[in-house]
Amino acid sequence: MDFAYDAKTEEFRRRLLAFMEEKVEPAEAAFAEQLEALENRWAWTEVPILAELQDEARARGLWNLFLPGEGGAGLTNLQYAPLAEITGRSGQLAPAALNCAAPDSGNMEVLAAFGTEQQKARWLEPLLAGKIRSAFAMTEPDVASSDATNISTRIERAGDSYLINGRKWWITGAMNPHAEIFIVMGKTDPSADRHWQQSQILVPRHTKGVVVKRGMEVFGYDDHHHGGHAELEFNDVRVPVENLIGGEGDGFAIAQARLGPGRIHHCMRSIGVAERAIELMCARASERVAFGKPLAEQGVVREWIAQSRVRLEQLRLLVLKTAWLMDTVGNRGAHAEIQAIKIATPRTVEWILDRAIQVHGAGGLSQDFPLAASFAGIRTLRFADGPDEVHENALARAELARQSLGKNS
Repeated sequence: MDFAYDAKTEEFRRRLLAFMEEKVEPAEAAFAEQLEALENRWAWTEVPILAELQDEARARGLWNLFLPGEGGAGLTNLQYAPLAEITGRSGQLAPAALNCAAPDSGNMEVLAAFGTEQQKARWLEPLLAGKIRSAFAMTEPDVASSDATNISTRIERAGDSYLINGRKWWITGAMNPHAEIFIVMGKTDPSADRHWQQSQILVPRHTKGVVVKRGMEVFGYDDHHHGGHAELEFNDVRVPVENLIGGEGDGFAIAQARLGPGRIHHCMRSIGVAERAIELMCARASERVAFGKPLAEQGVVREWIAQSRVRLEQLRLLVLKTAWLMDTVGNRGAHAEIQAIKIATPRTVEWILDRAIQVHGAGGLSQDFPLAASFAGIRTLRFADGPDEVHENALARAELARQSLGKNS
């Protein structure tokens, strides 16, 4: 394994760091102000500063960096990792400016890998161009969605159409009126094997029977900067059969294919969140005086800073190893490592943010610093794409099997 950045990565890093310093970071305050001035608080794609940044990102060749294939930058996971980390430093603005924000990135990956030519022309192309937004509707309020086979939404064949009935919640981006397409996961055959009951289907937002019931808050934040999270209802929603992604029963496999890159992208960006938190913690510790000396000279604060650096470097190496494995042996071969980073990343970054907040005192809880909002987002990540306990259980089961095989061989 060689984690030194190759020439292509270094070139992209140079251009992206310049873009962040010259354009994105100076625009953060204006982005927040323009968001608050919107008549529709969730229509973040209407913010003028975002459109300006997206135009600049296209001009600088910093568009769709997450996508390795057609329409993307042709980067491997290992090449993309340090770039995603950089965007994580300005998580509310930078990923969207580069058209690399979830859930659109995952939806584009699904359509690129499994969509028909018709589906790609109708939905993928405008998503790649940043003209529309999307959402991925899987989680449900009435079942434990940590087990994806539990979902109860029905997708039933009715002639040349499918009828969809069910409820979804925590559907990220769905409050944004520009989220014109939902990828909905439901059951087409409840009697099939539990991993072949589900299918995924494309549902245009304005289809009759689609109800956006309400926005949902995370620790009091409505996350309107990326379109919020919604509770949805599908009441006899009828869409043509050609809207099905793949075949009937392929939904679970497609979801797993989507979640692998999605999980590592979250982890990559989270490292950037932690880096910024350490910088803020060091700056605050150097500026503030308590009990006659700067906080930076207090032993406990120095311990927090040192431990933050150690933990973050360990995490970065694990994420890079996972990216390398995904490139060399595929997502299935890197499954254990993907689970490991999904467990380790939010806990590590949450720990660092907690110490940074503590160093900031009451200011760390306020809107004057990004720490509180980042903490809420990182805590949410311990549920997103599967809760900690599911990954721990699966990882332990695989480790037990590996150890048993080694003893019996």
